[in-house]
Amino acid sequence: MPKINGERLLADLRRIADFGRYETGVHRPHLSKQDVESRHWLMGRMKEAGLVPEIEGVGTVIGRSPKTGPRLLMGSHSDTQPRGGWLDGVMGVIYGLEVARALAEDPDTAHLAVDVASWADEEGHWGQMTGSRSFMGMLSEEDIDKSRHRDEGTPMREALKAAGLEGVPRAHLEEGRYRGYLEAHIEQGGLLEAGDKRIGVVTAIVGIYVYRLTFKGIQNHAGTTPMPIRKDAGVAMMKLYNDVMEKFPTISGPRSVWTVGKMSVEPGAPAIIPGRAEMILQFRDADKAILDRFEAAVLEIVAAHNKKGPCTVECVNTSKTMPTVMDERFLEALDESAEVHATGKHVRMPSGAGHDAQVIGLKVPAAMMFVPSIGGISHHFTENTEDADIVLGCQVFADAAAKILKSN
Repeated sequence: MPKINGERLLADLRRIADFGRYETGVHRPHLSKQDVESRHWLMGRMKEAGLVPEIEGVGTVIGRSPKTGPRLLMGSHSDTQPRGGWLDGVMGVIYGLEVARALAEDPDTAHLAVDVASWADEEGHWGQMTGSRSFMGMLSEEDIDKSRHRDEGTPMREALKAAGLEGVPRAHLEEGRYRGYLEAHIEQGGLLEAGDKRIGVVTAIVGIYVYRLTFKGIQNHAGTTPMPIRKDAGVAMMKLYNDVMEKFPTISGPRSVWTVGKMSVEPGAPAIIPGRAEMILQFRDADKAILDRFEAAVLEIVAAHNKKGPCTVECVNTSKTMPTVMDERFLEALDESAEVHATGKHVRMPSGAGHDAQVIGLKVPAAMMFVPSIGGISHHFTENTEDADIVLGCQVFADAAAKILKSN
């Protein structure tokens, strides 16, 4: 089986972390100057590894193997959350690069072919998993035309032009090219660490439903408007929030999660009764039936609030990502490789976070593997994983890739 070079792997991870370094983490949103620079650096490393790299029309970098025969697609994303961690996403990209090199350096596996991808905008600055959705034919030109940066409002077309990607063709899945897709990632949670495990073999990736709830009342003077006649949008929002938080635990599954991560009132002044309020509700589960149950409960609660008043509630679904079950044959290859290198220290588990594998997995067999996150921390610049776990995970990943490519 191929032998990965741990020092080379860690050196590449530390080098790409220089692009957008922020304290102990990285600030590298998609299509930022630092993101574009990092993608061109990555293309250079792919070329040195014998791959044929390109940066395509939405910013995904793909390094294709010139070898013939069955191939695996491997990768993740190299864009980050604002002031995020140095491993979230990019570790899986560099794993793919190191696996391609390790396979090529071993005479027994030198004929095996791996393509490596760094998907564009997995972190959702412009949309939802923009790069992998584009690659799978799930993103139209009209979608790109409409896309605006979630914080700044900048049109994506403008950002692509500034990045030198105006008019660059997009890459799409080539039918029959791949035996499947493998993605590695830090866990972004604390289950592996708490269970004294070093490898997580991902069985399924959660679906994510997101709703924007807008509350409309009447803006008025906070000192002169009597309480009985107020139509306070902020109060209406908090009452509905409480109803959701009371209802969801009664219909949830063992790993269901739900979050209201953003709330606002307008105009947001101490002496003004809010005439408008908004909250974003997100819920996740690997079981679509549970997601649908949550959805039905939200719509029922909204209908009850609209009937009762005094404010009106508009409920709009802004995105739905379906759960994706990973390929059993690939999971077995990961299990077998983990047992060799981390005997008794691996476990099957679902992913509570969304990943590009759930998009790619809609059309080709796919699987994911996790390594531990120290303290379960992610989406923060203090995110980290032990060097030994990073190296171990890549070796497990390389062995699994070789097994899959050698299988009939």
